[in-house]
Amino acid sequence: MNLSVKILISLVLSVIVGLIAGAEGLPFIKWWIAPIGTMFINLIKMVIVPVVFTSLVVGMTSLGDLKKLGRIGIKTILIYLCTTAIAILIGFAVAGVGHPGIGLEMAAGEAVKVKEAPSIMQVLVAMIPTNPVASMAKADILPIIIFALFVGVGILQVGGKKAQILIDWFDAAAEVSYKIINIVMSLAPIGVFCLLLPVVAANGPKVLLPLLSVIACMAIGSAIHAVGIYSTMAQVWGGHSPVKFFKGMTEAMLIAFTTCSSAATLPINMKNCQEKLGCSRDVSSFVLPLGATINMDGTAIYMGICSLFIANVYGIDLTAGQMGMIVMTGTLASIGTAGVPGAGLIMLSMVLLSVGLPMEGLALVAGIDRILDMFRTTVNITGDAAVTCVINETEKSR
Repeated sequence: MNLSVKILISLVLSVIVGLIAGAEGLPFIKWWIAPIGTMFINLIKMVIVPVVFTSLVVGMTSLGDLKKLGRIGIKTILIYLCTTAIAILIGFAVAGVGHPGIGLEMAAGEAVKVKEAPSIMQVLVAMIPTNPVASMAKADILPIIIFALFVGVGILQVGGKKAQILIDWFDAAAEVSYKIINIVMSLAPIGVFCLLLPVVAANGPKVLLPLLSVIACMAIGSAIHAVGIYSTMAQVWGGHSPVKFFKGMTEAMLIAFTTCSSAATLPINMKNCQEKLGCSRDVSSFVLPLGATINMDGTAIYMGICSLFIANVYGIDLTAGQMGMIVMTGTLASIGTAGVPGAGLIMLSMVLLSVGLPMEGLALVAGIDRILDMFRTTVNITGDAAVTCVINETEKSR
């Protein structure tokens, strides 16, 4: 039995046990089982910085050409922005058919407080690390990417035997990081069970049924985007059949669904793209970390669905102009909130403000945000891999 099947079985078991345990069993689950899931997450986070930093440096030195780096970077960002805009439209389409929120009464309560989104200039400034070691300690991916790029360029500029010593060292460090990932992944079935069990027990049928229409729309929208857009990209421009693509991505998708963290899934995603989808290390080590911070297709679907859901709850009809504003705001916000914790609610609050929808509607969405985040993150990391396959194939042909 391969690892993907084991993870899937543990996921199903966690749902069954969680529904049986319910709220009554939650104290026991939180005390004895949830900490094991946290330890699994910590094991994954332990290797994120070493994998990203060493892989990026190795990828940079393997490219050996700054023009190639610029070309890959521009293509990657443009594709991410295009798929984000498409994702919002899919969210609108699914919500337009499903009509989430119709007949649901808004309970009185305070609006959810959301952190203010940084401006694009603030994001650009924050990308440059004043202390790379501090950025690594906090696992700030964007500053780490920038520092790794500078280290790679510096090694290329030095050249000769001195440069080769560093290249060999980083290459060896990257290989060690991959071996650590393999060890951690062998514990994934246990980690997945312990992570998902508290979520299912806390969000039983009583909590989820009133908002089931939103969850269903999110699940359907995510499936449509993954199968319709990503598998098409992987087959037409990435050189992989849909079956091969999703088979290669199974482990990463299940980990993303459980952890709700693109950063935590990054090491597994890199491993899958290189070993199962045949992507080169130099391409995957650049495209995937960048995607983990700025690619938010899952969040884009979420914004399209939730904005229509909130409009339906309050009896507001969105005009074509307002929908266009949501698409534009959401696409630009995916860059403006790059690497910011709680980016989903931040982006949704920006969208609500841009079209004048009640901010109090965030309270309804926040109640099931953990469930919706499972779908968001899975779509995000799958998109990262699809774009990596496309970039890898286009670079082969050059």
